[in-house]
Parts: sequence; C-alpha cells; structure tokens
Amino acid sequence: MKPEVVFGLEGAGWPALLLNASGVVLRSNAAAVNTFGAALASESPPVSAIWSPDNGKKPEEFFADWEKAPTATADLKFRVASGATVKFTAAICTFSSEGRKWFVLQLLPATAPAAAAGLPASGAAHATGDTKTVPVPDAGGVVLKQKLECALQLARSVSLDFNNALTSILGHTSLLLSKAEAGHPWRHSLMEVEKSAARAAEIANELTVFSRQEKEAQRAPPGNLNMVVSRCVDFFRGEHGAKITWKTQLEKELFSARFDEAKVQQALTKVLENAVEAIGNGTGQIYVQTRNVELTEPTQDRNVHLGAGTYVCIEIGDSGPGIEADILPRIFEPFFTTKGSSHRGLGLALVYGIVTNHGGGVAVSSKPGAGTSVRVYLQAERQFIPESSDANENLQGTETILVVDDEALMLTMAETILTEYGYCVLTANSGQKALAMLSRENVQVDLVITDLVMPGMSGREFIERARQLVPGTRIMSTSGYMIPADRQSGTPYLQKPFTSYELLAKVKHVLKQIPAVD
Repeated sequence: MKPEVVFGLEGAGWPALLLNASGVVLRSNAAAVNTFGAALASESPPVSAIWSPDNGKKPEEFFADWEKAPTATADLKFRVASGATVKFTAAICTFSSEGRKWFVLQLLPATAPAAAAGLPASGAAHATGDTKTVPVPDAGGVVLKQKLECALQLARSVSLDFNNALTSILGHTSLLLSKAEAGHPWRHSLMEVEKSAARAAEIANELTVFSRQEKEAQRAPPGNLNMVVSRCVDFFRGEHGAKITWKTQLEKELFSARFDEAKVQQALTKVLENAVEAIGNGTGQIYVQTRNVELTEPTQDRNVHLGAGTYVCIEIGDSGPGIEADILPRIFEPFFTTKGSSHRGLGLALVYGIVTNHGGGVAVSSKPGAGTSVRVYLQAERQFIPESSDANENLQGTETILVVDDEALMLTMAETILTEYGYCVLTANSGQKALAMLSRENVQVDLVITDLVMPGMSGREFIERARQLVPGTRIMSTSGYMIPADRQSGTPYLQKPFTSYELLAKVKHVLKQIPAVD
C-alpha cells in the first residue's frame, strides 16, 4: 500500500523516485517513467529493476551505508529504457513519519549523451561506452533547484502539527501576559515561555514557508515596497543603531509590485540579519536602497537572468568582511552554513525561495574585505501607490464569530481569546458541523474563521459551500501549512502560528470590510 505522504515532485523535469526502506519504488514522476520505461510500470517495482551492478553495492546496502554517512549527492548508474547504462548525479534525502522511513531520490544528469542512450532531451546524462557528450546548460541552477525540492519533503512532514501546537502556546501565553500585572509572580515565567515559543515559531515558520512552492506574485495585490523596507530598517536601526551607520535611499516614486507583504518582509529581514552579523561586534555601515529598473533587453546580474521589462530593485549592502569566492556559489543551498552548528542554514535558501516564487531573483556580489551586496529584483508595474500606515485601533468587539478547526486546542485558544475581548464565539471541529450551524435560522454569524487543512471536508470546500449557503458572510482562512490559492477571491488569510494580538487585529480588520456578495 502506498504511503499517504506528499511527494511534490510530480512536475519536476528530472527523474524523481520515492522509495521505502526496502528499496521499493512507491512514487515515480513522469520524467522517471519516461526515462526508465517499463521497469517502473508495475504497481510497486523494486529500485533494483533499474539499478546498475556497476554501482558496486545492492540498493539496500547503498542506502544503509548512506545513512551512516549521508552526503548531498552521489554518482549512481541506472539502466534507462533503451537498455543503456547511464550515470546520474543523485540528490538523496530521507524522512520519517509514524515509524516509517522513506528516501527521495532525484536524478540529475550532468551531461547529455547522443541519441544512442535513448534519453529524452531534458533527461540526458553521461552514458557508458563511446557515446558523445554535450554539456547541459545551467546545470548549477538545476542542482540547486533539485536540492531545494529534496529539502521540501522533510519540511512538509513536520510543519503542520508543529505550527498548530505553537499557535496554541503563543495564543494562551500572550493572553495571560496581557492580563498579568507587572508584579505578578508568574509573569517572568510566562515571558520565558513566550520567548521560547516565539523562537520555535520562527523555526516552524521557516520550515512552513520553505516548504511551499505556490507562486505569490500573480495572486497578491499591488503595493509599495518602500513601506516594507522602511519597517525592516526601523526595526534593525532600533536594535543596532549605536554601532551601525545606516544609509537609506528610497525611490520617491517607486513602481508598484505584486507581493505577499509578510513573506517579503521575512526575506528582507533575513538579508538584514546577515548584514548585521557580518559587521559583528565592531562598527560598520549598512546601506539600503530601492530603485526602479527598466530593461529594454535581457540582462544578467551575477546569477540572475532578467528579461526585458520593469522591476523594483531592493539593494542591501554591508561593510563586513565579505564572502570567500569558493563559498559564494553555495550560499543559497539549503542547510549550508558557515556560522556553526547552531545555525540551520535555511536563511538565504528561504530568501531565494520567497523571491523566486514571486517571479523575481536574488543577486549577490561580494569580495573578501570589501563587504557584500544583495539585490532583490521583483517584477513591477509603472504605477505608484502612496505609502500609508494604519492607526492604532480598539481590539474589542461584540460580533459573533464561528471558528472551524479540526484541532481541539486551536478551537479552545481562539474561543478563549475572542471571548475575553467581547466576541460571541461558536466552534466546530469539521466543515460539516460548521455548515449545520450556519444553516440554523436562529444563528447570525458575522465572521467565519476556518483552517484550510482539515480531514473530510477541506477548508477550501467548506468556504465554497458556506458562501453558497449564506452569501455575504465574511470568511477568514488560516493555516500553518499552506496558503489560499485564490487570494483575489476575497478571503483574508492569517498564517499560523499567530499571537493573540495578531488574531484580534486581523479579526477587527476583516470585520470592517464590506461583505462580498457573489
């Protein structure tokens, strides 16, 4: 029986396989089937059906040895559909769930043989024998993408449950802190709990965002990036203003761009964190600049290829020691770090994922002793959106809110917080029960808050049916794993984990909106 796990590599342009610990192929994408043919046609074929004896070990022996000393890639040979033996650069990762273990095997060809090997043009590799080889363009970029895809599997397997638990911890703790007086004997301990939970939430959020592949730019509304940049700079200037000289030059009429504000802020925060760390305990300078970029022809900036068009560029530079030439090509690799074992090496990989999912690119230039410059490019439109800021608001309310989530702790947390601030709260642990509540004549709901990932009826299906049942009802979605695929459908979204303030502020904001009527 095939496992209920997310494979996520079905659309990859290179062969990808999901194996169990016994070497049975449980999933194979279209590129793998196209490359290996009938050998993968059965229900659960063994990987030995395509494994070459030239590897020197049986598959189970190889993977057992690999677990003892794992490496990011390994050169392996496989028999392709034509019968030829072909060498691949294999990216390997493993993950476990409920006592079961799986291996993700992605096969990247480094060179392409002539037609004698029988490989498709996008899946060619070096074949044994006297076949002629042709270099594959941009192999480095494909390798990076492959490593990122492999790391996604592990991130997806843990982020959902982790975020649910942390949301409950942060919600309850922040609520208690808001009620505890300054001299309360438990206040210090509660602050330590909140601090630890916030740190764990940061890790969970990195995994959650890192594991997503949705494209953001097309769904997000246009906005002014100067506001996000200013917010990030203000935070770091307040924290490190004494030792760092900050120079900012923001384009007065910056082109608008479509972006997810929270994610872009997270990406810029990571870049600024690196700039501050580069300066270290001494004194130095960080400069931040935004500018409009109009290209009449394709342009290359370091590793980033920019087509003709309009862009917004955010450049962040520091006067730190710079990056060594042999390290610079690897800075976007997941889990690669030069900062020691206490760092996870997801920072710049996260930045890369966020920006490229917006259709943009990240260019980095650096020389030892001469500092580092990071340039974030996002596609833009020739229109201007003025900068604005929201005023402080009262978080109290009297409206009726229906909270839908399959996690009991999430329902308890939301009900506790919202009730404390005056709201009337109804809860349902499934979409079916929530629809039953909405259908009652004596129930008037002003706002529905629903999780997107639920067993049985998903959050998206529930939203569609709720809108049909009660047109005009305000609906807000939330999740620790995925984001709504239809941002422009009028469904506001709150990312888990969130604090009590973030929940209350979002609820207040949504309740002010005019209900959408289909």
